[in-house]
Amino acid sequence: MPRRKLHRFVQNSIAPNVIENGKPTYQISKGNWHSEHFKNKNPIVLELGCGKGEYTLGLARQYPNTNFIGIDVKGDRIARGSQQALSEGLSNVRFLRTDIQYLHEFFTSDEVSEIWITFPDPQLRDKQEKHRLTHPRFLAMYSDMLALNGILHLKTDNRSFFEYSLETLPRFGFSDLIHTYDLYQSELNSLHFGIKTKYEAMFYDKGYSINYLQCKNTKGNTH
Repeated sequence: MPRRKLHRFVQNSIAPNVIENGKPTYQISKGNWHSEHFKNKNPIVLELGCGKGEYTLGLARQYPNTNFIGIDVKGDRIARGSQQALSEGLSNVRFLRTDIQYLHEFFTSDEVSEIWITFPDPQLRDKQEKHRLTHPRFLAMYSDMLALNGILHLKTDNRSFFEYSLETLPRFGFSDLIHTYDLYQSELNSLHFGIKTKYEAMFYDKGYSINYLQCKNTKGNTH
């Protein structure tokens, strides 16, 4: 393992804002984020597949009275976001190292206020469908964790994945869906606080349109 990568894993093992396997708080997080991690009752927002945590950090700077959790399975990526949060004194940021398919082991029903999915792998092959982050098996998990009328956001440059998501979300407990195929030419751009991930900036600079949607978790009740 490269020395720099090993150093980041060591950083994670001692960083107070990283929750990962082997730490005492890893097994007791479910239902206890407010009491065990943040020591407040502020709303909780997740960034799934956060990478280095650009969205997590950007939102945390602008909303100090909201708690943000960046989630990724890659420890070396999380380490960069973790160290940046610590250097800035962002006490409303945590990073959880886990695969997204296991989120239900860390969050109880209605514990989360919002979820951001930012530029996930679109998993375009038919046999990969179950790995798409807007596949029904994931949507059922999000719907349970999100409070009633909690918000789900999705940003992607991939039109096929976006169309798939537009079809699946209304069928599995999400409604009041608004969307655009070109975020930066849309009035919805005001919802994005000037935050661009590394990949978003790269796609945008290459001329790709950025697709965006948001919807509410109605838990199957559309009335």
